[in-house]
Amino acid sequence: MPLVPADPNVIHPMPGQPRVVLLKPLVTSPLIEVGEFSYYDDPDDPTAFETRNVLYHYGPERLVIGKFCALGEGVRFIMNGANHRMDGPSTFPFPIMGGSWSDHFDLISGLPGRDDTVVGNDVWFGYRSMVMPGVRIGHGAVIASGAVVVDDVPDYGIVGGNPAKLIRRRYDDADVARLLELAWWDWPVEHITEHVRAIMSGSVEELAAVEPGAQP
Repeated sequence: MPLVPADPNVIHPMPGQPRVVLLKPLVTSPLIEVGEFSYYDDPDDPTAFETRNVLYHYGPERLVIGKFCALGEGVRFIMNGANHRMDGPSTFPFPIMGGSWSDHFDLISGLPGRDDTVVGNDVWFGYRSMVMPGVRIGHGAVIASGAVVVDDVPDYGIVGGNPAKLIRRRYDDADVARLLELAWWDWPVEHITEHVRAIMSGSVEELAAVEPGAQP
């Protein structure tokens, strides 16, 4: 029997489980980019991800999520539009309330912001974790449930807490370098299909042994 890869273009990949959605075929905003097979799980309405989980996204910064990322229920990405002035006595955004207050809209336009929020490949986000604007999360990272990520996360780092701190790295520096070199998420999907077990449960050496073009 020929091996059949999963379909990256269906919104609901699990039959009978509408709570799971693939994000790439779902998102429509040009400011959100998601790689193949990254999914979001929510028993309420996962199809509302763009409006319920990506907040204050008034542009122009982008949210970039890599391939094969797992986003648990309630994951939130806070974007630069949530920013308030903090250089005066009050942080309240008076101009958005209307009336003559709107004459002072220049006080809240052009506030300093951070760059794009970028998530690598194969990142696991726990239940109700939150990512603040401009954060960069490395490949293979794990974000613990309830974590509030305010700083960059290294490749294969595990972070937790509020604010999130590095708990440990999943591999030592040499193995991380080798994993980044292997970049299994960029392998042809047919090759991934053939070697799912090595990708999920193998050692770094076992993964390297099945790299496309590796000598038997």
